[in-house]
Amino acid sequence: MAARLRGLVWASRPLLPVVQTWDVHARRWVRALRRSPVRVVSPSGQVVERKPGPGKQPRRAAAETGPHELRRKPSLQVPPSQKPCTWEDSGLRYDKALPGDRRLSSVMTIVKSRPFREKHGKILLEGRRLIADALKAGAVPKVFFFSRLEYLKELPIDKLKGVSLIKVKFEDIKDWSDLVTPQGIMGIFAKPDHVKMTYPETQLRHLLPLLLICDNLRDPGNLGTILRSAAGAGCSKVLLTKGCVDAWEPKVLRAAMGAHFQVPIINNLDWETLPNYLPTDTRVYVADNCGLYAQAHMSNKASDYGWVCDQQLSKLHKYEEEEDLEPGASKAWLPEVEVQSYDLDWTEAPAAVVIGGETHGVSLESLQLAESTGGKRLLIPVVPGVDSLNSAMAASILLFEGKRQLRVRAEHVSRDRSYH
Repeated sequence: MAARLRGLVWASRPLLPVVQTWDVHARRWVRALRRSPVRVVSPSGQVVERKPGPGKQPRRAAAETGPHELRRKPSLQVPPSQKPCTWEDSGLRYDKALPGDRRLSSVMTIVKSRPFREKHGKILLEGRRLIADALKAGAVPKVFFFSRLEYLKELPIDKLKGVSLIKVKFEDIKDWSDLVTPQGIMGIFAKPDHVKMTYPETQLRHLLPLLLICDNLRDPGNLGTILRSAAGAGCSKVLLTKGCVDAWEPKVLRAAMGAHFQVPIINNLDWETLPNYLPTDTRVYVADNCGLYAQAHMSNKASDYGWVCDQQLSKLHKYEEEEDLEPGASKAWLPEVEVQSYDLDWTEAPAAVVIGGETHGVSLESLQLAESTGGKRLLIPVVPGVDSLNSAMAASILLFEGKRQLRVRAEHVSRDRSYH
């Protein structure tokens, strides 16, 4: 009997929980209270339409809108003139060099050799700062090799359009780099033309009627340092004769620290055509105090103070030996160029200073040009027993001395005008 009663109790229990009807209706009323009425019916029977609040849309329009469009936030509309132009938006594309890609090695073979550079008209610039200076001056880029995309993003976007961009491994750049610490980017540029270059405005405002002529400069480090001094002094132009090291050699570029894009440089000139690049009434001064000819024309006072170099290697001496002339007869064909101290006034007219190499000295053509223009030989005094100065040091001394003389003359002129 007890077992039968337990079976009836279990049979009377529902299999699913029963929801109370009052609970369902209560929830419906709560949801109804939360809704905003769409239409309001007054007791007179007039129907008033309710407009949705700001930022809300009718339920029907929301139902027609897809779920993806509801989740999408409204985009900020920016006028076309104010849209930021990023590297990604510019449409630039780059190639990634695969194993066995020889584009870097083939280009480096060209730009590392002077005959190939002159034949193809291309140069190599390495480092972000030097490349940025070149782009600012108007140099035309051809190819960029880089190891990280961030290096390209630091450069002007508009200058990179139409340029081949190739991403390579840093180890490949390191193998071809001349820098102790490679910066991970190399640029191949067309050889710049000084006529088409755009030099800094501050540099143009401080130009002086002072030129520099490099004669038989063979050391890349010296030439780069001289170009840097020429840009710092405010030279209007630098002329390189045949026999000098190439101004666009990587070692010269590294030593010049961007001076190539601050002062016009004209490379590989003949002495016959060099006067065409000089302004009218320019006087040419030769910085060479190591030749026998300079010693013969020095005053006794200068010799007593040790203003004569002890170095006997001179190109003029070489000419005398080759021609096998007597000491008295050699003066008949050597140019008569007066010697003066470097600190005496020599900038009353537009001046051009000739700097010779340390090994070969100045050429005979430079002395002939100095004689024909009324120039002189400038002598920098040194202590007896001390060898001649480094060519880069001598050029820096003479150029900044010329700058000092021009400044003093300008101050005198302005003072005289104020008195009158």
